[in-house]
Amino acid sequence: MGNALRFLCAKCCDSSPQSDSVGYHGVTAETVGVSALAHDLYNFEISNQVPQELGKHVVSSRKAQCNWYKKLAVAWRETKPPPKSAEEASRLVIQTLKRHQKADVEGLLAFYGLPLPHTLVELTTGAPPSQPQGLKFELHTIPVDPKAVADGDTITVYVSVEDSRESANVPREVQVAAVERAKARTQRNYDRADELHKHIIDAGYRVINLQNEEVLARKYRIRLRGIDAPESKMPFGQEAKEELVKIVQNKCLRVLVFDEDRYGRCVGDIYCNGIFVQESMLKKGLAWHYKAYDRRPELDKWEKEACAKRVGLWSSPNPEMPWEWRKDRRQGR
Repeated sequence: MGNALRFLCAKCCDSSPQSDSVGYHGVTAETVGVSALAHDLYNFEISNQVPQELGKHVVSSRKAQCNWYKKLAVAWRETKPPPKSAEEASRLVIQTLKRHQKADVEGLLAFYGLPLPHTLVELTTGAPPSQPQGLKFELHTIPVDPKAVADGDTITVYVSVEDSRESANVPREVQVAAVERAKARTQRNYDRADELHKHIIDAGYRVINLQNEEVLARKYRIRLRGIDAPESKMPFGQEAKEELVKIVQNKCLRVLVFDEDRYGRCVGDIYCNGIFVQESMLKKGLAWHYKAYDRRPELDKWEKEACAKRVGLWSSPNPEMPWEWRKDRRQGR
């Protein structure tokens, strides 16, 4: 049995209150769906049995289902690194079973709560354009805490003061407080250390533990340029936030800042491992192109692609625009 399948199977069994494969199905939590598939592939290689409930989701015979699992088990072992996200697992299933009936492939994906073929998107990868028009400055963040994502278009990031852009601009009082805080912690005077850290935070900085090393970093609130995601209380508001978390959590970001909004947020483009974050949000139907503030044609194109596929918020017949929703709330409607 391949290590990848054994490892994911172990994770699945450890994290679930049930030990059989049945309990994992019918859910959409990303890691659960991936682990459940790995768990069932592992069981298949031992017992040559597929889940009994699968027959309710597909049209082919039990013999055909065994053939699928045999192919998938081989493909999973040969994939380096193995699938970790729901999208990666979905692509593996689609590629491995591409000659099989569409209804069977989609039924198998639905059984594990994995994305269906029409919802998957191809993203442009690579570096952002050099010195785009209107660029004010660029930020390179430390890894992002998932709790720092406020919603589908706003995120708080931190930049180490060791960064060349930041090092010359750290206020003297912040530098002194950081040194005194370190001394207080060494002396186990944690009340004093917390008091000093509050002064640091109030000044727009924070001491962050990064790989067992404390890093002094400056705080920036970023508003993603050119998109407007559904508000948290709107349909797909939570999905938009969760998608942004999935993209940026624990990643270092490259942020191109073009403006500042009336709330003091930096308005910018975010790149994560070569992926343009706004492109991903638009193509997955989890944000609108904010045409009132950004006329870039590629953003309009990506929004129309999602609308044509009826993915995300576009699965609704008449999705409400977030700027109209906010206006109605302000006016008490």
